[in-house]
Amino acid sequence: MCRIGAIKSKQKLHPSIALKLMRSQQEGHDDSGFAFVMQDMGGIFENYKELPLMSMAGTVEGARLAEDILRDIGFTRVMQWSPDINNKKGLKIEALPIYMFEALQYPKSYKHATKEEKEELLIDTSIRLRKALEETNSGYIYSFWPDTLTLKEIGSPKDIGTYFNLWEENKDLTSSIITAQCRQNTNYDIVRYAAHPFFLEGYTGLVNGENTFYEKNKSYQERLYKGYLGFESDSQCLLYTLHYIRKILKWPLQYFKHTITPLSYDEIIKREDSDILLRIKASLEHLEVNGPNTFLGVTPDKELICVCDSKKLRPVVIGKHNDTVIMTSEVAGINDLMPDRNTEEDIYPNERETVVIKDDLTVERWQQ
Repeated sequence: MCRIGAIKSKQKLHPSIALKLMRSQQEGHDDSGFAFVMQDMGGIFENYKELPLMSMAGTVEGARLAEDILRDIGFTRVMQWSPDINNKKGLKIEALPIYMFEALQYPKSYKHATKEEKEELLIDTSIRLRKALEETNSGYIYSFWPDTLTLKEIGSPKDIGTYFNLWEENKDLTSSIITAQCRQNTNYDIVRYAAHPFFLEGYTGLVNGENTFYEKNKSYQERLYKGYLGFESDSQCLLYTLHYIRKILKWPLQYFKHTITPLSYDEIIKREDSDILLRIKASLEHLEVNGPNTFLGVTPDKELICVCDSKKLRPVVIGKHNDTVIMTSEVAGINDLMPDRNTEEDIYPNERETVVIKDDLTVERWQQ
């Protein structure tokens, strides 16, 4: 079973905190991988928040191909960071030759472009990069978006941390939001794209569990938006639905829960908002999910969200101490990182609610 975590703080944190959070839950994963997404960057990327940040891994040929594509479109590199590799013998990791993290300036023709025009350019560029890298089997593009850095790797989380020197804190690589998972997608073929967290246009999602309505979701979502790609994991469908509700339909966040786990007809007709909920249930029935799962997400407004399946079959706990909030699969992880918190304030979300951690760390609990 997966182990997932989402951390939000008023301080800038190093990804070592995500490794430590997962280490406390190591009996719950199979040592097959570790991945994280960092948002609201600090450190060396703090002065480049408005510029797209590319996160990719691949071969030397893949790196050259990506650079050629970016240059052809008109992007220019402003800053590049490469992890300090510790390739000592005996590490359990299927490392790739090249890891690239670059802040890029928009093409000159986009100097006066709107936010929407720039976002359209970034998703189109991401799709082009992914397609080119897949066709040549030369790499992976994990994210191409402002203020976001992504790393996904196959192997032992402990050894992955050692290989990238992530166990030692430093001020170069930090952010206020970090989402992470230990375990590759071992229900299917192990593919780097399948590792949680998943990212799309400012939205991040990761899941502890499974979605047995995967085929139904996939066949519907493939027609909804050009950015809904891959589907290497059944859990990606929940991220795409969050993106569709908020980014495409521009609905309030509370309707995400009503879409993925709608109330029964008998429950809906007793409510004052029954007309809206019946329309959602009828028009978006193919986005309903099933199976044991807990979903953690991040929105472009720097909110953390948590929703559970309709029977609450997967664990999750939320703890807060001073200026940091942690959502994770097991309380052991929070105990390790926040031993001095008030445990009576811990939140164990139920099957009918959405828990939202706002940007200022205030907590909202919305009952479905």
